[in-house]
Formats: sequence, structure tokens, C-alpha cells
Amino acid sequence: DRKDKLYGIDDIKGTSKEIERLKFKIRRVADTDSTVLIYGETGTGKELVAEAIHSTGKRKNKKFVSQNCAAIPPTLLESILFGTEKGSFTGAENRKGIIESAQGGTLFLDEINSMDPNMQSKILRALEEKKAKRIGGETEISFDVRIISAVNEKPTNLLSKSLIRADLFYRLSPVQLMLPPLRERKNDIALLADYFIRYFNRTMHRNILGISD
Repeated sequence: DRKDKLYGIDDIKGTSKEIERLKFKIRRVADTDSTVLIYGETGTGKELVAEAIHSTGKRKNKKFVSQNCAAIPPTLLESILFGTEKGSFTGAENRKGIIESAQGGTLFLDEINSMDPNMQSKILRALEEKKAKRIGGETEISFDVRIISAVNEKPTNLLSKSLIRADLFYRLSPVQLMLPPLRERKNDIALLADYFIRYFNRTMHRNILGISD
């Protein structure tokens, strides 16, 4: 169930030392413009953390735009990121890309390692120059956007298997946040179980009191 508003730091549930350390790092980095790379296995809450960084920082009143790079075919990803100019290909219209749409705010790129090398090169150039050109366009558009990206495999593995360009990786990762899986913070299981019981009692009109060990 998605709320109308973005998640904040208080929506990260847990009292384990791993979660307390993560929240501390989020608060430290949120008010800067540092580019952040989040690493965590599937289901560890990478988008929740990205939203919390945005909601806690100075860009909180600007747009937060999210894109899962693995969900889009490579042929479409470039037009989604950079936008299009009418006539650049059959059916193309003047349309902003999501980089342009996030102006002043935050762009979250999930599973960035799924991009093909050619697309990674174009993203790197745009980040270095802080300019993007729509497909078929002549003018480069300057942008002021904070980039938060995420991967679901250890960065060292991605680099060793050449699934992410080294130059792009270092551009994206001056700050790295590693999200611990639940098996590494078992102290949070009871708290999370209680949270979800109360949540589903409320939304499904039930009265479950608890669960066994």
C-alpha cells in the first residue's frame, strides 16, 4: 500500500544497531548534494531509503522521480531518461525525459547495473556535464538534479563481471549505503511482525493479537 506522500526516515522500522547506523548515515548525507549508491538485496527497501534521503534533505519540496532501469527495454530507456523531440522518429512528440522532469529534485535510478554499456556511457556523460539532450534535439538542457542509484548485487561483483562501467560506478558512489538483509538484523523481526499485524488489523478490519515465537 503506497501512501500519497513519500516515505521518510521514521518509516524505516527497526531498532537494531544496523538500522540505527543506517538512519544515522541517511541524516548525515541527506542535506548534502552528494550522489548516493544504495546496495541491498531484493526486498531490503532500497526505494524506501532513497525516498527517506530526499524527504530528509533540502530538496524535499521538489520532485522525487523514480525509475527501475531493469523494467524498461534498452531501446526505450534512452527516450525515457532524456526525452524526445517531435520528428526524431515515427510518432515522436516533444516530451521531457525524467532527468529534465526531476529538475531541482532527486532522480532515483534502481538496478542501474541492468543498463547496457552504451546507455551507461550516455548517463555518465550527462552526469559529468550536468546537461542532457533530448533524442532528436539540438539543444543541451542543463539540469540540477540529485542522483541516487541502487544495485541489488555487491558492487565488487558488478565491477569484476563488467556489469557496470568503473567510471560510472565511481561517479555514482562517493557515498555508499549498504542495506542489511533481515537475517543480519534478527532483533528487528518481532518489531516488524508487530508493525505488520497492527497495519493489517487496521486495513483488513481484523483483530489478530500476536503470533507465536
